[in-house]
Parts: sequence; structure tokens; C-alpha cells
Amino acid sequence: MGSADSKLNFRKAVIQLTTKTQPVEATDDAFWDQFWADTATSVQDVFALVPAAEIRAVREESPSNLATLCYKAVEKLVQGAESGCHSEKEKQIVLNCSRLLTRVLPYIFEDPDWRGFFWSTVPGAGRGEGEDDDENARPLAESLLLAIADLLFCPEFTVQSHRRSTVDLAEDMHSLDSCEYIWEAGVGFAHSPQPNYIHDTNRTELLKLLLTCFSEAMYLPPAPDSDGSNPWVQFFCSTENRHALPLFTSLLNTVCAYDPVGYGIPYNHLLFSDSREPLVEEAAQVLIVTLDHDSAASAGPTVDGTTTGTAMDDVDQPPGPENLFVNYLSRIHREEDFQFILKGIARLLSNPLLQTYLPNSTKKIQFHQELLVLFWKLCDFNKKFLFFVLKSSDVLDILVPILYFLNDARADQSRVGLMHIGVFILLLLSGERNFGVRLNKPYSVRVPMDIPVFTGTHADLLIVVFHKIITSGHQRLQPLFDCLLTIVVNVSPYLKSLSMVAANKLLHLLEAFSTTWFLFSAAQNHHLVFFLLEVFNNIIQYQFDGNSNLVYAIIRKRSVFHQLANLPSDPPAIHKALQRRRKAPEPLSRSGSQEGASMEGSRPAAPAEPGTLKTSLVATPGIDKLTEKSQVSEDGTLRSLEPAPPQSPEDGSPADEEPSPTWREQRRPSSASASGQWSPTPEWVLSWKAKLPLQTIMRLLQVLVPQVEKICIDKGLTDESEILRFLQHGTLVGLLPVPHPILIRKYQANSGTAMWFRTYMWGVIYLRNVDPPVWYDTDVKLFEIQRV
Repeated sequence: MGSADSKLNFRKAVIQLTTKTQPVEATDDAFWDQFWADTATSVQDVFALVPAAEIRAVREESPSNLATLCYKAVEKLVQGAESGCHSEKEKQIVLNCSRLLTRVLPYIFEDPDWRGFFWSTVPGAGRGEGEDDDENARPLAESLLLAIADLLFCPEFTVQSHRRSTVDLAEDMHSLDSCEYIWEAGVGFAHSPQPNYIHDTNRTELLKLLLTCFSEAMYLPPAPDSDGSNPWVQFFCSTENRHALPLFTSLLNTVCAYDPVGYGIPYNHLLFSDSREPLVEEAAQVLIVTLDHDSAASAGPTVDGTTTGTAMDDVDQPPGPENLFVNYLSRIHREEDFQFILKGIARLLSNPLLQTYLPNSTKKIQFHQELLVLFWKLCDFNKKFLFFVLKSSDVLDILVPILYFLNDARADQSRVGLMHIGVFILLLLSGERNFGVRLNKPYSVRVPMDIPVFTGTHADLLIVVFHKIITSGHQRLQPLFDCLLTIVVNVSPYLKSLSMVAANKLLHLLEAFSTTWFLFSAAQNHHLVFFLLEVFNNIIQYQFDGNSNLVYAIIRKRSVFHQLANLPSDPPAIHKALQRRRKAPEPLSRSGSQEGASMEGSRPAAPAEPGTLKTSLVATPGIDKLTEKSQVSEDGTLRSLEPAPPQSPEDGSPADEEPSPTWREQRRPSSASASGQWSPTPEWVLSWKAKLPLQTIMRLLQVLVPQVEKICIDKGLTDESEILRFLQHGTLVGLLPVPHPILIRKYQANSGTAMWFRTYMWGVIYLRNVDPPVWYDTDVKLFEIQRV
């Protein structure tokens, strides 16, 4: 029978289902088999032939028919898993049922009355009718998940058979050891099976169904207090699933071993279609969803932050999380496994950058956001992996692509989530001393980015990109300014020599953030000035010798520091500063920031195309909630600083001199407080002005400015190089205040970020699954879909 006929028959069956108002008996096989018996339909066909309106109509008008359809489709998958799918016909039935369920499940999840359906047991559904039959009691969801897991290791369907004999020795599915059938070499598995296009596409379809099962999470509104546990993921990643370990390993290895270049031959992907890419994308998405686990809620022993001993050394450790995928991930510890994972993720993250050298020479991957979430989970759940990343300079192979994405996405409001995750990863890395040390490596790669050309280190690259984000990014990035500057503060004590370009960028930011109208226009803005002053103090106190460029830039811009020290705080001055805002709405003009020529081959960051879809995100916690202050002691270990207990405000007194930032209203000139409109008062200005850490810089200016002026007068100099030479050999030993202790603000897990990651991750998955459009136009609740 031709494929056109089978499509027609399938379509007829769908119409019958919607028009029959009488329930069809589950035993009426002739009716139900039309949905999967002989149809040669692709998943795209199923989506076209089963319109959303009809699924909803069956759900409302003949619910028992929809229930029977789901139950029968699951039953077919269970039978396929039991038998091992030997005949072509069985394979076809399994694929058809899988596609049908992928189509229907979102419409079951969107209706609260139906949501429990898969967790109920179907009466009389057991194959044995005996009361004590175990299988009777399994909820439908569990039967479905176990069947998918079995089918993902089904010889000659999703994995190569190890049997050489042509005689059909059905490999018994119950005794099959799936650890011998891991899909790809890598962590815990040594040999790569032959690539097989059919197995890859079958795995991809089953993983898409699995992801659809997990997507019930999209239909629940974000609740800050929920532990976010997803019953589908919970069951699938529990000991009930005997394939949990080989499947986790298969997914991880499939992602990390993927090389989109086309076996090393440029342009090869234009000649051969790549069955791997859809599988790798699906594997990455399933992996990050199974790892969606709030580490703050189940925090075991924490690592003390030093890079020597870690609490991961199994000393009387309480059992890890129930979720086996999280558990396995946290227990990876072999250096070669870490190397394999890091190299794989770095290779894939760098892929879009390679594209810009030799356009179209490699296949351009689109799943970098999923990779960033995966990298985040690895660092968050496995501290040994984090330290491995930081002790090799391979961390720079992760840093450069992240900076590229941040710079590229800065003007595009549909990619605000990508900006956040990139910054979160850098914040996490910056809490470790090794990251700051690694940044001193010279930067020579020259990825085409529209940033000023400079000669210097990876630290210069980071500062130049951060400056670009702050001065020319989308306005919705303002909540990230604190995070960006915290990263710079964290690495600043280790930066041996900033380039002149980067030094000027830092001073341009100080200039912009210390204008009176910016300081007075929101309750938190002065924090940015504190961060920048801390950066300058760290570099002067700990890295004075190599940083003549920065010292020179500070001397040139000394008026900015004097203005800060003499900041007016009387009511007329405050009023006048705020009047100025009406005239100049944009705090960060590019004037005075010496934008040099951009790098060759770069394109400016573009806003989103009109009509682009984006998903909303929940607010991220303020920097004080995201980080915990630690002090670096002389031997390099970190000591956590306990925050002082908050004073409870008396009635009528200002709530707190340093209000903790809540990002929802952050930095809008009129962030309203309990008393209505927030407005700056002289007391408020004085309260933080007194704490500005200006002593070190004022002392430096007091000592060096007269000497520099004398050189200029003596030699009639207008030439910078002579002054820089003098500053290079200068010393301030004994002239500066005693060095302050280094403060690091380390990222700390909290349920606010766990919630943010959940909405971000599902938003990415929603937008990336458009062919077929699994969730499009269904009533999701976890986020809103907006058009740019």
C-alpha cells in the first residue's frame, strides 16, 4: 500500500475518533490498529494529520476515547519492549505509537483535570487478571517510561546486536545487559559502535517522546516555594529504571563525542547528511532536564573552596540525591573522563566561532544554550570537575566562546537568557583564584568580535567585552551590571598587566557610574562605584608592578576621584542632579570611551529580527543573594564571612542604609518603596559616601601626580611612553595604606537561581523544537511567549 493511502487511512481514523461520541471499546482492535498498524507516516505527518483542535475536541467531548487511545499506544510500546521489536512491523508500530504520544501528551498536560491521568492505573489493564499481579498496579506513566528505556537499548532497533548468528536468537530483553550497549565511547565506556543512521533516528524519536513526557513541568506556573520535582523525571532517574546508568552515559558521551566538522574534512557536511546532529540535540535536552535538581535544597557537605582537598573524597558521605543522573554526574572523577567532557563541550561551544573564519566550512550547531546549561550543571554538581576545569588553561576554551556569545547577543532582547547564563558561569568560575590567574594568558586567537582591537591577555578581552555590554547592550541587561562588576572584582587581585585599552574602559565605566544624576537616580546605583573602586584598590595593592597602564589612566582621570570625594549631598545639589536626568536619559554614552576600530571580519551585534519569539524569565536574585563573601587568608585559603544580622528597622526609620537589591524594580529611576516614590536624601548620600574606599587611590595620586607633572615640565613632555616608563619603575612600597584583605564573592546555590534555570531551560527547549512543533500553541504556564 502506498504512503498516500496509509496517510489517508490514518486521517480517516483520526476523524472517526473525533466524530464517535460513543466510547470505543479497548478490545476493538480493528479500530485502534488503524492508528499504528500499517501507516508509514513521519513524525511531521502525524503533527499535520492530527490537528490541535481535534485533540482538544476529543479531550472535551469523548474523553474515554482519548484515554483508550493513550492506554492502547502505551500498551503497544510495552509489548514492543517485551518482544525486542524483531520484525519490521513491530518497529513501525513502536515508532507510530511514539509519534502519536508525542503529539497528544502536551494536550493532556495543559488540562489540569487530565494531568493525573497518566499516574492512575488503568482498571483491568494488567495482562494477568490476578489481584496479586505486580504489573497491574503500575501507573501508565511508569509503564511508558520503562518501555521507552528498554526500547532505547533494543538490539537491531536502537543498538547494534552483538549476536553474530543469522539464526534469530531473540536476545531476551530481560537478561540483556544494557551497559554493553552504551551508544558512544567516552566516560566509562571504551569502544565506539559503528555509526548507524537508522539507529540514530530511532533513538532521536524515542528521546523526543521522553522529553515530551518530562515537559509536564511547562504547564505548571513558576512557584518560588516548589521544590520543582518532576514526577516523570523522578521516576525515570530512580533505581526503578534498570537502564539509568547506561542511558546517562550514552547521552553524555553522545553529546561530548560529537564533532560537527564532518570527520575533520571542511565542507564535508555539505556532501553527507548528518544523522548525529538531531540525536545530539535531543540527547543534550533530555540530559539537562533530567539534571534539573535544586542543589541548594539537597546540599550535602560543601567543598571548602580550597583547591586541594574536596568533600567529594568519599568519607562517610551521606547518600547522594535520589536522582541517579545527578548522582552519577557528581561521582565522575577520573581525569581522562573530565578531559573528554571538557574537550567535547569546548569543541562544540567554539563551533559557531569557527564558522566566522571559514564561512560554511563546518556545520553550525544551534544548541549552545543547552551546552551552557550542561556545563553549569557539571560545575554545580561536581566540584572536582570545576577544579579540573580551572587547573588547566582549557578553561579559556570555555571563556572565549562565552564572551563571544555575550558580545554577540547583547543588543538582542530575545537572547537575554543566554546573557544571564553566560554571566552566571563566569561568576561561578571567578570565585576560584585559579580563574583569575589563568586570565593572564596572552590572547592571540582573534575571534572576529566587534570590539576594539587590543594587544593583551584574556583579562583584557573580558574587560573590553563587559564594557561593551554595559555601554551598548539592551536595557534589560541592567540587572546584570552588578554581576559583571563582581566578576571583575573577583579576578582583579590576580591581574598582572592590563592593556591601555582595558584600563581606559574601566575608567570610562567609573566616569559614567559616578555622575551625580546616575548616583542619585536609584537606591542601588552607588554599588557599581564601590565595585569599581574595589577593582582599582585590588590591582594597586596586589599587582602594582605590572600595571603602569592602569596607574597612568587613573592619573589622567584623577578629576573623577576628586569629584567622588567631594560629592555634594545638600538638597539643592541633589535636586539639580536629578533635573539633569530629564535632559540625558542614557547614562553610558560612548563618548570618551575611545572606541577604536573593531576587529576584522566582525559584524555589529544586531537586535532580534521583528517577529522573533521569546519566552519570559523569572527575576534572578540580587547579587547579595547570589553570592557569599569569603576572605582570602595569607595561605590562599578562603574563610567565609558571616553576614552581620540585619537590623530590624524601627517604625518610621529608613528600612536599611544599604537596601538589598530586588531586581524587579532595580535601577528604574523611580523604584517605589513602601512610602511611595523612592527619593534620595542628604542622609542617604552621606551614609554611603563616608564608606567610599578612596584612601588608597588618593594616596597614590598624592605621591605620583607631582612627580609626573615634574617630568612633564622638566622634559617639556607630551609623550606618554616616557611617563609610562617612569611609572613602570616607580614603587609605592611603604607609601600606601596597609593592603586590605582580598574579598571574593563566591556564587552560592539558592532556590531562586534553581527556579531561574528551570524556566530558562524549558524556554530554550520550547523554542528549539519547532519541527515538529511539539509545544507550540499549547497553553504553557511556566513562562509567557512574546513576540519581539
